[in-house]
Amino acid sequence: MTKYNAENERVKRRYFTFLKEAKQRSEASIDPIAKALNRFETYTKFKSFKVYHFQQAIGFKKHLAQQMSVRTDEPLSKATAYSTLAALKAFFQWLCREPGFKHLSYSGADYFSLSLKDTAIARAGKEERVPTLEQIRRVIFAMPFETDIEKRNRALIAFIMMTGARVDAAASIRLKHVNLDEGKVFQDAKQVRTKYSKSFTTYFFAVGADIHAIFSDWVTFLQKERLWSLDDPLFPATRMGLGASGQFEPAGLDRKCWANTSPIRKIFREAFEAVGLPYFNPHSFRSTLALHGERTCQTFEDLKAWSQNLAHKSLMTTLCSYGQVEERRQAEIIRSLGREKPSGDDQEALARKIAELLSSHKGGDASQARAET
Repeated sequence: MTKYNAENERVKRRYFTFLKEAKQRSEASIDPIAKALNRFETYTKFKSFKVYHFQQAIGFKKHLAQQMSVRTDEPLSKATAYSTLAALKAFFQWLCREPGFKHLSYSGADYFSLSLKDTAIARAGKEERVPTLEQIRRVIFAMPFETDIEKRNRALIAFIMMTGARVDAAASIRLKHVNLDEGKVFQDAKQVRTKYSKSFTTYFFAVGADIHAIFSDWVTFLQKERLWSLDDPLFPATRMGLGASGQFEPAGLDRKCWANTSPIRKIFREAFEAVGLPYFNPHSFRSTLALHGERTCQTFEDLKAWSQNLAHKSLMTTLCSYGQVEERRQAEIIRSLGREKPSGDDQEALARKIAELLSSHKGGDASQARAET
């Protein structure tokens, strides 16, 4: 049974190079596109892309609607179908401009579209599970800290709590990027794996002096007791060695950064499970901080500074992508509204804030906000 088409493989390689070099897409974002193309080729029995016809797209959509998810053993979600078809649509729009494929119709790619109803379902946001500050504190203070690895793990979660650092940045940051005296960390894109390779400074969020102390003690431990230099990683990878059983096992800290984020996610998972809480991934801490900022900030300027500290260009990113009010709190607010009539000054202040917000957001769009998260 044919499992690939050599000509198609060459075309796909060109497309992936285009995405990576011209569109600056990461390997992680290209992987699901490759998977979508493979789904389509499997359906067409690996026919050449040169013979693409819009009827193939129509048939593939029906085929996709009947497929089951390997992970859940349920029909594929609308969101999965939407992203798969969107990837195919973009590919064939690119392909019809390439030499040897200009006979293909650009509009033929439009048939890779869900119905308006299914598109709305696919794009509808679902309520994100966000840990509370109290849950995170319980996790941190329940973690052991006897060994070097245990100290690192506890300090890592404390650090992400007080900075909202993305997990890839935390995996690659170095001691020289931290300034304890000024309470800040400089995420230097020349060495730190930041989103969009953007350099910026984050000041420690006020999430508790005890949380700050855990992180400060870790930095001091590395510098004073382990005599690490400023170029050494802030959160080093685990060094593996042969144990008494003859098997490889953790043997302390290695003087190199983690190559990927999987070990960090494992640390988070095990820490939450250890106290009987559901797993919250590292990125969810950014949502926790956004919600904490909404409740803490008193002025529009406060909110803007809080948003910038999360490395967001626009306050709308923080409010729209991270700032969703949880349903229980939503009910409390709605029920309380109207009990006390706001003063004229309060209403005028609110109007000014809304006007400033709309003015600052003029020319932007929601897609940019989603991209920044």
